[in-house]
Amino acid sequence: MSKPRIAEWTELRGLAYLAVVLQHCIGEYIYRSDIQQPDSVMLAMLYHLTRFGTPTFVFLSAALLFYNGNKPIGYSRYIGRRFRDIYVPFLCWTVVYWLCNQNWSTAQWGNIYFYKGMLKEMIIPVSGYHLWFVVMIFQFYILFPLFAKATGQVQAFLRRYSMKRRKQLVLAVMLVAAAAYALLLQWSYYDMSAWSTRLPSFWQALLDYRTYNFVMYFFYFMLGAVCAYMTDTWRGLAQQTLPWNVFVFIGLFMLMGHTMLIQSGDTINLNISTYLKPSTFVLIVSQLLLLYGLLLHLQKDKRSEPFRRMLNWIGRYSFGGYLVHALVLSFISYYTRPLSLGDHHFTATLITFIVVASTSLGISWLFAHLPGGNWIVGSKGRQRLNWRSPRFQFLSSKRASKGTKELG
Repeated sequence: MSKPRIAEWTELRGLAYLAVVLQHCIGEYIYRSDIQQPDSVMLAMLYHLTRFGTPTFVFLSAALLFYNGNKPIGYSRYIGRRFRDIYVPFLCWTVVYWLCNQNWSTAQWGNIYFYKGMLKEMIIPVSGYHLWFVVMIFQFYILFPLFAKATGQVQAFLRRYSMKRRKQLVLAVMLVAAAAYALLLQWSYYDMSAWSTRLPSFWQALLDYRTYNFVMYFFYFMLGAVCAYMTDTWRGLAQQTLPWNVFVFIGLFMLMGHTMLIQSGDTINLNISTYLKPSTFVLIVSQLLLLYGLLLHLQKDKRSEPFRRMLNWIGRYSFGGYLVHALVLSFISYYTRPLSLGDHHFTATLITFIVVASTSLGISWLFAHLPGGNWIVGSKGRQRLNWRSPRFQFLSSKRASKGTKELG
């Protein structure tokens, strides 16, 4: 039997999509030379509300992979579907962004280096600056059989203990993982740039492009796995910590905003609050739990039904919207950059955000309903996959949990 649908996951994906679009709209306006300080400060503060977006996509990808595990399928079919639904749309949009960033009047269409540049974009996207996420998340999909095997072994180990003891052990493991991840981010933010100058070219490139590496986001993936296997416990945690988490998030929000303003000087530098920074990591986890708890709270209020339906719709078409939104933003920016906005940059950012988010979702919806549109914006449906296929018994625990029991 199919497992019950987790409604808040799609709604949370909708919020994450809106956060990413708003983040990129802020980046478009905050660096303009004519922006005034009040608008610059407001956009910098608003930027910290968007920090949860990309890590939440990692969290939800893991949650869906580990939760939807009731349909046996071989690795070749699994990776083929993932390639079709995720990587093929990425390739299509990579070509689109590459071509849009070329000077058509001087482009050397017969030059081999023109096409080498396009192939390089498919590995390290630059023209489509947001497409790095697809390169990174696809690494998790490729390696998922190994993660599934490890999870099966953990489940088998935890069955020896009572439910209360299992929760304590999982909490201990996650705290250790969080500490290790924070240390990794500490090295990434403060030390790795210096390390890369002393290493061979291969390792130097690996560190320089570390944002493309799945290892730099492993904790969010682990968090998604815990949410998938301990859904009720995760829901309880999000609800119980909601009152306290409000104050934690507000404190972190103010602290990071102050740090950005102090360290930026005359020009705001958004990179001070990069994902790969320990303080940003704590803010994101706090915000993720806070939003999860709020969504659960809204489920109890019938008046929130229209809002939740809207988030659900956004979540369904968010992948296609994510792929196309940078192109829509570039089109709008073509007309807004020559304008002198004065003290209206904050207002212009919000208007641009609304237009970009809605237009991109509309394009995603349109392609999703056209024949072959899944090759452009991915598939709305998600196959339920796992690693209990007889062809891949060596990749899964024989005692893997079935049904919806938490960790076995």
